[in-house]
Amino acid sequence: MHIQIQCCGVVLMLVLFYFYVRQKRIALETQKAFLVVFWASFLCIAFDIFSIIVIEYRHVLSEPFAKFIAKTYLITLLGVAISALGYMCVDIYAKRDEYWRDMRKYLVLEVLGVIGTYAAPLYYNYSPDGTEVLYTYGPSVYVTYGVALIFFVRIFYLMKKEKARINPRRREAVCIWLVAWIVASQIQFMYTNVLIVGYAGSIGIMVLYLKLENPETNLDRSTGLFNSGALYQYMKQLFAKEKDFAVLVILFENNAYQNVQLEKRDLVRMEIVEYLLKLPDALAFKNAEDEYFVLFAEPETAEAGVAEIRRRFQAGWGDGNASLVHPRWLYLPHADVVDQTENLLYLVRYIRQEEKEFSENDFFRIEKDSVDKMYRKREVEQLIIDAIENDRVEVFYQPIYSTSEQHITSAEALVRIRDRENKIVPPGVFIDTAEESGMILKLGELVFEKVCGFIRKHPLEQYGMHYIEVNLSVVQCAYENLAQDYINIMERYGVDPRYINLEITESASTNAKKTLLGNMENLMEYGVHFSLDDFGTGQSNLNYIVDMPVDIVKFDRSMTNSYFENGKAKYVMEAAIHMIHGMNLEIVSEGIETKEQYQTMEDLGISHIQGYYFSKPLPEDEFIAYLESKKAEQGA
Repeated sequence: MHIQIQCCGVVLMLVLFYFYVRQKRIALETQKAFLVVFWASFLCIAFDIFSIIVIEYRHVLSEPFAKFIAKTYLITLLGVAISALGYMCVDIYAKRDEYWRDMRKYLVLEVLGVIGTYAAPLYYNYSPDGTEVLYTYGPSVYVTYGVALIFFVRIFYLMKKEKARINPRRREAVCIWLVAWIVASQIQFMYTNVLIVGYAGSIGIMVLYLKLENPETNLDRSTGLFNSGALYQYMKQLFAKEKDFAVLVILFENNAYQNVQLEKRDLVRMEIVEYLLKLPDALAFKNAEDEYFVLFAEPETAEAGVAEIRRRFQAGWGDGNASLVHPRWLYLPHADVVDQTENLLYLVRYIRQEEKEFSENDFFRIEKDSVDKMYRKREVEQLIIDAIENDRVEVFYQPIYSTSEQHITSAEALVRIRDRENKIVPPGVFIDTAEESGMILKLGELVFEKVCGFIRKHPLEQYGMHYIEVNLSVVQCAYENLAQDYINIMERYGVDPRYINLEITESASTNAKKTLLGNMENLMEYGVHFSLDDFGTGQSNLNYIVDMPVDIVKFDRSMTNSYFENGKAKYVMEAAIHMIHGMNLEIVSEGIETKEQYQTMEDLGISHIQGYYFSKPLPEDEFIAYLESKKAEQGA
């Protein structure tokens, strides 16, 4: 027997181990499992070499000892098999108690395999001249390979069953490793003098190292700090262990280095990094270019650690500590108020974007109320996503009455969504969140599609209707492809654009105004009309009407109510009506709830009335029934 190939495998594994230990690492469970696999494979190939030597000198060392070592080599094969299974289970069972509860039954099988391998007989197959042992065989070998096969089948079964829970790169790497091992076993079975199973195992370890377990992949190349991937894995592990920890987020925003000369900023940054790398009781991570995380495994010591870090920043950096850096700080003293890594990272983004107190201070201590607000927003976001994905978005229609034609001539389309219990969620709960998250683009497009489908299904002329009004959010107005997307939808449903009136708000006209005007121009050329919605709220200004190419101005409910409640408001509203009529624009008055209000608005020359006096917003079927009843009344 020859050991050259096995020796190459040993050298390869020692080289990998050298590169592994010289890198900075964090104590991840996957890395611990990898080390178990590594040493199991190393022992396997080492005992393969040792067994070859012992068998060759069995006459000197004794026959029983040679067979014991040969069987021990077989046992190491079982060790590799169960360590590979354990490596896969690290992803599946995040909690250690679940992991060991599942692994115990495999350990029992491993023990039975060890007993069977040592107890069963082992034989040698000699060369034709009877002078050299070619390979070992017999019941002992069959027991080993039989038990190993059970482990391999289990591994492939888990890869398929738990696909969603296993890191896809880990699944791929383990597949490559096991396939290499199986192919090598087949080759060795066909050509008994080619002993390559151990070497194939070392190749598999190299694949695991290069694809997954190289510690360098957890480091940020520009700073040497742990990177965002390492941060995610480490926090995920801490949450899985239900271990409390503290988090300090250092935010180097645009003005953080304003007191540092340009030519010195890179040196100051590296000095800060060197300081963070040497923190005694914490780990530092670079999550983004301007966002560094410091994790304290012991919350009890975190307060002192945070104070010390802030003092160091206040002392200055560079030559003579003359360069002052002013980051902003987020401090979460107890991470256990959050339930998982994704929510903790989301919490940081949420506070950076929305927490007013944080915008006024450089240090923000995250308390439970901030976490509760974050969860409420996350729940609403998920509610919107579920509604979109499961077709629980609906359009309600509120009739608009024409005072000149004396019947319903249009309606406003209003978005509604249902929760999983099929209950209507008020728009005030989800609209702001949809706009802030950007989901309003998808939601608005879906509403527009449903309106176009409604118009195709129920031709408006048969009900005396002229158009449907569809709201555009601020985010949609700033979306460059809005016009083309909406034109494509109208063409797909075969909807005449004169049946569409898009409503913009005053705030929309002040944000990304150039983009909005471009969209309006394209849509108006196609035949769509526009209204200015919610006039009378926010920064009311008649210049908006002058600037925006709209056909209709809608008075907000609050402006309508003010007319009846505030003497001064009457003069303002009457003046606005006069000026808007002077520009040959129509007016819709919203929020009309009584006959007196309706009569007053009609006397003022308001051309269209919208409100509960005629109807609340109605689902599609009820709205059609309402129109048919009104049509019947007119016919009578």
